[in-house]
Amino acid sequence: MGLKKNSFLPAFCSYTVAFLCLLAGNSFAQKSAATYSANKQVIEKGDALFQKNCAECHNFRQRGIGPDLAGVTADASYTYLSKFIINSQQVIKSGNKRAVALFAEYKVPMPAHPQLTPGDLKALLSFINTHKKVAEVADNTAGLGEPVTDPFPTKIAKAGLTLKLEEWATAPATSTKNPLTRINQTFILKTDQGNRMFMLDLRGKLYEIKNKQFNVVMDMAKLKQNFINEPGLGTGWGAFAFHPDFLKNGLMYTTHTEKKGSAPADFAYADSIPVALQWVVTEWKVKDPTAAVFEATPRELIRMNNPSAMHGMQQIIFDPMLKPGMPGYGLLYLDFGDGGSGELGYPWLCNGSTNPRGSILRIDPMGRNSRNGKYGIPASNPWAKTGDSKILGEVYARGFRNPNKITWAPDGKILVSDIGFSNVEEINILKPGLNYGWPAREGTYLLNFNGKKSGIYHLPAHDDPKYTYPVAEYDHDEGNSISGGFVYTGDIPLLKGKYVFGDIVKGRVFYVENADLKLGKQSVIKEFDLQFGDQKSTFCDMVKNKKADLRFGLGEDNVLYIWAKTNGKMWLVKDCVAN
Repeated sequence: MGLKKNSFLPAFCSYTVAFLCLLAGNSFAQKSAATYSANKQVIEKGDALFQKNCAECHNFRQRGIGPDLAGVTADASYTYLSKFIINSQQVIKSGNKRAVALFAEYKVPMPAHPQLTPGDLKALLSFINTHKKVAEVADNTAGLGEPVTDPFPTKIAKAGLTLKLEEWATAPATSTKNPLTRINQTFILKTDQGNRMFMLDLRGKLYEIKNKQFNVVMDMAKLKQNFINEPGLGTGWGAFAFHPDFLKNGLMYTTHTEKKGSAPADFAYADSIPVALQWVVTEWKVKDPTAAVFEATPRELIRMNNPSAMHGMQQIIFDPMLKPGMPGYGLLYLDFGDGGSGELGYPWLCNGSTNPRGSILRIDPMGRNSRNGKYGIPASNPWAKTGDSKILGEVYARGFRNPNKITWAPDGKILVSDIGFSNVEEINILKPGLNYGWPAREGTYLLNFNGKKSGIYHLPAHDDPKYTYPVAEYDHDEGNSISGGFVYTGDIPLLKGKYVFGDIVKGRVFYVENADLKLGKQSVIKEFDLQFGDQKSTFCDMVKNKKADLRFGLGEDNVLYIWAKTNGKMWLVKDCVAN
C-alpha cells in the first residue's frame, strides 16, 4: 500500500466519520453557527452512536486506523457534516474536487447512512463536538528512518483460475435494518445419524441448517439476561465449539458479550482504563446432544473486560486432527484480540506475559488449576511451568492484533489470520511460545506503537529475534481486512492443497499454496476470478455494497461456502476451472 497522509481505510468500520475530518475546511463546507447540544442525555446518546459506528477506527488522541477527530466540528459546518454523513457519495458525485480526489486516493467511499435520524446526527455530532483539538502526540520517530510508502509494490496477480459459485441459501434476517444478518461461523457436527450443519449469527442465534432451512437451536438473548450485540461489529455471540466428545458428554463452549460491570472480571486492569463491555467464555452441559433444540445448563469459565468494542474474543476451537488419547486432545484454543489497546494508548495490555489480550490461549476446560479455579492450564503450554505466579500459563502464543480465524492444515500446520492496523494483513503459522509482534510490528514492518502510529518503518538492521513474522501478507492497496479461510480438502482438483481466504471489505478471494507456507519465508498470494452462476462478477457487486463483509465456512464433505456476513447470502463453491 502507498501509505498516504491521513490514510485510514479500516479493517472493519463504517467509515462514518473518517471522510468528515478529511473534507473539513474545503470550500464546499461553509462554516456556520452550528447548534450543538450540551445536554447530558444527548451527548450520551451520541457517545453510544460513536461507539457503534466510529470507535473501531477513530479516537480523539491521535491518528488510528482513521484520523484523530478532535476539533473536527470547528473545521466544518454542522450542516455540511450532517449531509456528508447521510450520503457522502452524493457529495462525490456532485464533482466537489476534494471529495473526488479523496475517493480516487482511498478507493472506497463512506457508505450512505439514511437510517440516521436528525436526532441521531445531532447526538453524534454533539458528542464529537465535546472533543476539542489537543496537543499532538510527541513525535518520537527519530532514528526510525523514513516511513515506508508502499510495503509491497508487487501487486497480487490473477491466478488464471475461476471459482464457480452457486447461490445456496439465505440466513434469516435478525434485524429490520441493515445489516440484516451478522452470520459469522459454520460447523459440521458428525453423528452416527448423519452430519449436522450449524451456523451462528452474532445477534444471538445458533441455527441448524437442514434442507437449506435455518432452525434455531439456541438463543443467547434468552439464555443470558446481560447479553448485548452492540456496539461494535464483533459484539454479540462471538463463537461456539463442540467438545470432541460432545455426543457423549454434551459439552459445548461459547463466547458472548455482556454489559460492562455485569460481574467481576478475571484478569482485570487499572480503573483508569475504560471498560466498554465484557467477553464471557461459557461451558454448556446439553441435556440431549441429539435434540433439535438444545436445553443446556451454563458454567462460566472466563470473564474479561474489554477497553473498547473492538478486537474481542474471536474463534474458539478444538484441534480437529487429534484422536482420543493423543496429547492435546480436548484442549480448547481461544483467539483473543487486543481489545483495541494497541491503538488506544494501552499497549501494555497486549503482548505481555501478565495479560491475556492479543494472544491465542489454550486451556483444559475439564481442569481446575487456573487462578479462578474454573478451568485447567495444560502442563504442555509454553509458560505453564515458569514458577512465576504473575505469568499467565493460559497463553499459547502472543503478539496478535485481531486473530480472526484459526485452522488446521492437513499436514498439521496451524494457520492464523490476523487483521492488521492500517497497512498489512497477515497469515501466520502458529507455534507455542512465539511472539508475533503486535503492537511493535505490523506484518514485516516496525510500528511506532509508543508514539505516532501514522507510519510503518523498515525493520532495524539488528532486529529483535523474539519476533516471528507472517508467512504471507498483503497491504492496503489490495484490501483492508483479511478474512481467514481453510486449506481445501474437498473434491475439486484445482483447489486441493490451497489455503483459500479473502478480504472482508473488498470481497476479493485469494489463495496461497499450503505446501509453500514455511516460517521465515514469504509465500506468493494469487487471486481467483469469480463466476456467480453464468455471470462473472465480484462480491461487492453481488451484495450491492462497497463492503462485501466476506466470510468462509465448510460444509459436509468439506465443501466450501463463501458468504456475505451482513445480508445472509451463502454461495457454494461448485468448481474451479482454468481460464
